[in-house]
Amino acid sequence: MTLTEIILILAGTCTVMLFGVKLICFVMVLAPKLCYPLPESFMTSLGKWAVITGGSDGIGRAYAQELSKYGLNVVIISRNQEKLDRAARTIELATGVQVKVIAADFTKDNIYGHIMERIEGLDIGILVNNVGILPNQIPCRLLETAGLEEMCSIVLPGMQERGRGAVLNVSSGIAKIPFPLYTLYAASKVFVERFSQGLQAEYRSKGIIIQTVAPFGVSTSMTLYQKPDLVTFTAEDFVRSSLKYLRAGDQTYGSITHTILGWILQAIPTWVLRSKAFQHNFEEYVKEQIGR
Repeated sequence: MTLTEIILILAGTCTVMLFGVKLICFVMVLAPKLCYPLPESFMTSLGKWAVITGGSDGIGRAYAQELSKYGLNVVIISRNQEKLDRAARTIELATGVQVKVIAADFTKDNIYGHIMERIEGLDIGILVNNVGILPNQIPCRLLETAGLEEMCSIVLPGMQERGRGAVLNVSSGIAKIPFPLYTLYAASKVFVERFSQGLQAEYRSKGIIIQTVAPFGVSTSMTLYQKPDLVTFTAEDFVRSSLKYLRAGDQTYGSITHTILGWILQAIPTWVLRSKAFQHNFEEYVKEQIGR
């Protein structure tokens, strides 16, 4: 057998093995309840409270509502007091859990002492880092963008002491690839993923789950409430789906559809994504989707 034949055989074997791994991963995504089972008491076994940033609307509010259905009391943090109070009343009436609200603007630097005072002494089992800002709802280039202490540091010590907890850091599917026109947003979400991976390596042995949740289309105020379809979920549907993957590992797209979309996008050559034709067509597509 020649060296060329050996190389070709090895290359073929590696390809088959890679395809096999991908196939297994896909099957596991299709059956999260079977592959990543969550005992009925799992959420409350982590602690009595969940803290959700950006919790008055959109994905954050959906997380607060869904986690309250598991019996967790919730703390929702956002900058709009009126929206916070409205969300709190809705959750309390629907589930009977306790809801604390904290008005805080995460664009300011002096908010964390105030938050720490309000949650001190709570048995916090889950933290959802969801708050995020999209500089422009219409895709645009960097120079067209106007106005160019962390929650984890507050919550993690208590989780470490108790030896249990979960931190969900909401990223985005577009962090997986170079994404022109959402340059700042995509780059910030890459930071979220690397941040989460580092924390998971540091705290896995302490019994703490730290997971990045990376959705694509979710109909929220940030996306101008795009009409839900096969790819775009309502916030409630996405959160309900994503929590099924809480034990699926360090990262999840949160749904079958978004997982497939992520694989497809990562298979596209980067030169296509960087082309002017792609940027133009993508910008027009988004404008059409949000009706502008």
